[in-house]
Amino acid sequence: MKDFAGRTAFVTGGANGVGLGIVRNLLSEGCKVAIADIRQDAIDAALANLDNREAMGVRLDAMDRAAFAAAADKVEADLGPVSLLFNNAGINLFQTIEDSSYDDWDWVLGVNLGGVINGVMTFAPRMKARAQSGEVVGGHIVNTASMASFIASGAPGIYNTAKFAVRGLSYSLRHSMYQYGIGVSVVHPGLVKSMIYASDDVRPEELKGAMKPIDPAAVERLAGVHAFGMEPDVIGARILDGVRENRANIFTHPDHKQELEDLFEEILADYRDYPEDAGYAQRIGFEAMRRNNFAETRRKADEIG
Repeated sequence: MKDFAGRTAFVTGGANGVGLGIVRNLLSEGCKVAIADIRQDAIDAALANLDNREAMGVRLDAMDRAAFAAAADKVEADLGPVSLLFNNAGINLFQTIEDSSYDDWDWVLGVNLGGVINGVMTFAPRMKARAQSGEVVGGHIVNTASMASFIASGAPGIYNTAKFAVRGLSYSLRHSMYQYGIGVSVVHPGLVKSMIYASDDVRPEELKGAMKPIDPAAVERLAGVHAFGMEPDVIGARILDGVRENRANIFTHPDHKQELEDLFEEILADYRDYPEDAGYAQRIGFEAMRRNNFAETRRKADEIG
């Protein structure tokens, strides 16, 4: 997809961090933009500081499916059909899996995976229907994962789990939505200048029952680290470049390329040359057909735009 001008975009987590960087870049391209965020004060501050007023705010908890549908209806009534969707909202808990609670799982998965699912299930059917009817040509869905969708250290364990799932969801969606001229990309940012380290500020009361006490010293350390993160506006510009080129993966940071090469080599090194079992020849035939079909699907998905 080459042209953004005149399109309507919906950006979750759009009032700060990467989301706001995406919003600013979209407005510069001539888009109408809905800024969806759970914090009304952040929405108000973002709108007050945007030069281009082709933007509206909508308070949204990305975990709330009914609220997502209502937000979509309001935005499309005011700004027109959404053809650019950025499922960007995210939070984090910097802790290991074994030290986490079910409340932690429900919150981190609810926002980081459930929020993406809710965005996709709210907008993808609408985008498909409009593409089939010819009402809107093209479009793009962008899901924010993370380098944590490849690199799984001990912490943050639940965050890793969610981001790996977002990557798989995005690949699968890309290989179905291309039929309607709609692209799908997944973004893998590294360190960002944002306040994700203070996610506990927006944790729902009903999921605080088993949360660990906040460690102010740890929060301060993380704030110091994130101060050296990439500027959100730079990330936003690189994301739009990836959309223009219809990339399946958008790597905004050059920081991790060698690490990924090393990881992929380690993965392949875990294969073993086992002797052929009884069903091997038949399986290889089936897999050859599947592999060829999948390669053709990827080629077609890469060619839209």
